Amino acid sequence: MRIIFMGTPEFAVPTLDALVATGHDVVAAYSQPPRRGNRGKVAPSPVHARAEALGIEVRTPLSFRKEPGAIEAFAALDADVAVVAAYGLILPQAVLDAPRVGCLNVHGSLLPRWRGAAPIQRAILAGDAETGVGIMQMEGGLDTGPVRLEGRTPVDGKTAGELAAELSAMGARLMVEVLSDMDAHPPVPQPDEGVTYAAKIDKAEARLDFSRSALDVERQVRAFNPAPGAFFEVVGERVRVHAAEVVAERGDAGRVLDDAMTIACGEGAIRPTLVQRAGRGVMTAAELLRGFPIPAGTQL
Repeated sequence: MRIIFMGTPEFAVPTLDALVATGHDVVAAYSQPPRRGNRGKVAPSPVHARAEALGIEVRTPLSFRKEPGAIEAFAALDADVAVVAAYGLILPQAVLDAPRVGCLNVHGSLLPRWRGAAPIQRAILAGDAETGVGIMQMEGGLDTGPVRLEGRTPVDGKTAGELAAELSAMGARLMVEVLSDMDAHPPVPQPDEGVTYAAKIDKAEARLDFSRSALDVERQVRAFNPAPGAFFEVVGERVRVHAAEVVAERGDAGRVLDDAMTIACGEGAIRPTLVQRAGRGVMTAAELLRGFPIPAGTQL
């Protein structure tokens, strides 16, 4: 098929690779414009870089509605279908309608649960037992389109990074399957019940809230790993928590209970296992405490 690919982060790269590997003609890749990174260097998105490596033309409009000629240039590609994965721009109806069979989206949730920007993190934060990925026929509403194929996986104790890698690989396989025989995978409307919205993650949410239960705090740790990174502050320094375990200890919320950095929560306690100080590498809690003591009784 003649395909336009639209995506930006690493989550989208496996789908692009799968389309090329299975012999589809990817005539152009659309991605968010290069952005300034943490060290001030402007860099292309993962999809931008991968598409260029594959010899695919890359286009980076800031907006289809505001950039003159962007919609017309998209339509002129004369595509059979547009494949979208975490692109990050709202597509106007003229774009959705331009390819012969429309636009198909790789969405990282079991729709209609967690429509929106951050479905993987929201599933972890909510304590969902299961999540998945769907191949959705796009329409004008926010992730409201019918689903052609779906895959499922348990959340277990996975981080957002681990789930994203699993779901991106799953989504790539499902997209290839749908495109191989679209008649065998007709669009099925989403149910009206069970709709939830996955709001974009605010960096302020990554501050660990020890007034909540230990289960909730541990979910914060997993949901914000790798980004933006769950953290607490002590003596004016931020400590990121990459992994933690729930333990059956009790105490005043936010108080360090022992020399192993067990921290009381509103219910139960957590014990960070992998942590990171600003400007340092990831280390075990024991390694951090040898050079940065946080004594029992400290109130975080």
